[in-house]
Amino acid sequence: GDNTIVFTNFVDFDSSWGHRRDVAGYAAGLELFDRRLPELMSLLRDDDILILTADHGCDPTWTGTDHTREHIPVLVYGPKVKPGSLGHRETFADIGQTLAKYFGTSDMEYGKAMF
Repeated sequence: GDNTIVFTNFVDFDSSWGHRRDVAGYAAGLELFDRRLPELMSLLRDDDILILTADHGCDPTWTGTDHTREHIPVLVYGPKVKPGSLGHRETFADIGQTLAKYFGTSDMEYGKAMF
């Protein structure tokens, strides 16, 4: 098949707002992203999926600039993706395992497919 992955890192969420504990900047960035998200979703083909996540939390009440240990979101959308809760995920490997299953490749050693 024609399997393609597009990985995009929105650096400002992390370096400009998250690590700087800039809650107002982070909120403004999220609002802008939310306004543009329907455009992206409208471009998805029937066999596409969109996975939105973060690589770590940054508690704005923490005094340092290091990563903190919050749970992070994992949102999945696609014309053929059944709406519902993905539940609590134990590892980022679940995202990789989900993509392996979705693309019809062999299972990975770690992780559980989310759907």
